Amino acid sequence: MNNHKTEKKLTIFALGGVGEIGKNMYAVQYANDIIVIDCGSKFPDEELLGIDIIVPDITYLIENKDKVRALLITHGHEDHIGGLPYILKQLSMPVYASRLTMGLIEGKLKEAGLLGSTERHLIHSDSEIKLGSMKASFFKTNHSIPDSLGVVLDTPEGVVVHTGDFKFDQTPVGDYHADIHRMAEIGKKGVLALLSESTNAERPGFTPSERIVGANFIDAFRKAERRVIVSTFASNVHRLQQVVDAAAASGRKLAIIGRSMVNMITIASELGYLDIPDGMLIETNEVNRYADNQVVILCTGSQGEPMSALTRMARSNHRQVEILEGDTVIISATPIPGNERSIGRTVDELFRLGANVIYGSGTQTGMHVSGHGSQEELKLMLQLMAPKYFIPIHGEYRMQLHHKKLAEAVGVKQGHTFIVDNGEIVEIVNGDARKSGKVPAGNTYIDGLGIGDVGNIVLRDRKHLSQDGILVVVVTISKQDKTIKSGPDIISRGFVYVRESEGLLEEAGRIVTRTITKSISDNVNQWTTLKSNVKDSLGRFLYEQTKRKPMILPIIMEV
Repeated sequence: MNNHKTEKKLTIFALGGVGEIGKNMYAVQYANDIIVIDCGSKFPDEELLGIDIIVPDITYLIENKDKVRALLITHGHEDHIGGLPYILKQLSMPVYASRLTMGLIEGKLKEAGLLGSTERHLIHSDSEIKLGSMKASFFKTNHSIPDSLGVVLDTPEGVVVHTGDFKFDQTPVGDYHADIHRMAEIGKKGVLALLSESTNAERPGFTPSERIVGANFIDAFRKAERRVIVSTFASNVHRLQQVVDAAAASGRKLAIIGRSMVNMITIASELGYLDIPDGMLIETNEVNRYADNQVVILCTGSQGEPMSALTRMARSNHRQVEILEGDTVIISATPIPGNERSIGRTVDELFRLGANVIYGSGTQTGMHVSGHGSQEELKLMLQLMAPKYFIPIHGEYRMQLHHKKLAEAVGVKQGHTFIVDNGEIVEIVNGDARKSGKVPAGNTYIDGLGIGDVGNIVLRDRKHLSQDGILVVVVTISKQDKTIKSGPDIISRGFVYVRESEGLLEEAGRIVTRTITKSISDNVNQWTTLKSNVKDSLGRFLYEQTKRKPMILPIIMEV
């Protein structure tokens, strides 16, 4: 009887995206059916040396792969689709996404060699899908990329709603209004649990309309006496359209630079989400053929990424375009937390080259507005859905805490809101919800072609190497009489400059010789013990002399 009751419970948990920005992945499970929502990635911070990208840990899904019915994608931003090529290599599951989102996904899958082996289904706001004991339907939301959807899961316990990322823009670019009537209908029928994004939960009021940016672009483009360079998120299709419109209004040609920007414009144009006038686009190598006041360059690099087009231009090492004195550079984005320093460096370098740089908070410059709803919009979503239980998602802890307070202010009962960490389970049985245990969750690090093969120990070694360097000690020992035949040769990398530290390294060599001779005389025959003795004695000496602890790598050979 207990087993039966446990099997029929509804559980909601996140494998990424709770208590953080990025790497979104949520799961709803009832009995033997698991539905996964989103599969995002995020970029590493400076401490994760050598790591290319971070994706969710899907150990639980792999262990329960026979129960996974579908992967539903809310929209096409990297923090919601970036993990797909890596996750689908480990676990095959049907992918459901709207038209533009699927176009972006297919580009990633093709690059990863997974297009033919991945089951894909197009959905839209009127789609209904039976997935085991649950049914999925959708509703239109407004965000900074077209075809964004919220997810409604009809389960035997009740309705679970996942908003995806959203705002309520009453004058959006294109016909991408949020379907408020549909949201109200969902709420009227009854929502058991609402999972709603928390990105702007600290910001009072409403998020301004995207159209504000378009008007400011046109004004800036017309005033600019020379070239205009605009850097923004490649995935912000509405923003790209407004750059195109402003270029047309000011009679300028448009050049696109940056791989992700070129890919996005190609896919969005082919699918009809971008309208670019005939003859407007020019190749990068044609820029210098036109007068400076006839050109707009649209490029990547709004977050100061080291290899992005704007950063390379700022450092004067881009192969085709250089920043000229009097150029207007518009950074149409707000810094993602952690990127402020790299953006600051790029802006400094642009000013040194004589550019007129428009940057900073979007509301100050008028060149950026958020794609996420502020407090009044979050409250509107809560009132439309009127959930019994509420789980704030997608945001740092402080944002979720603000969102919880907003929920309680509009009528969600105290004790009916759950702030959870990745892996923590919210269990609902017979309409009653509580926290109940954890599933495995965390980060999977991607380094090159390796998925999850770089763990904390490897990262610790990389940090050690970056801080104090390495000392390689090479010694050759006679197999017959156990005496040192050559060495010790000491190679320093990132520790001390050899030519200026000859005395230190000579003494280090003598310590290695004494340690090996003493160990052999004490009948130490195991290589591991011999190497350990060398590391200990040499490490103590070097710390006394330099107050540094380089990684010591003894190589002992027998001849």
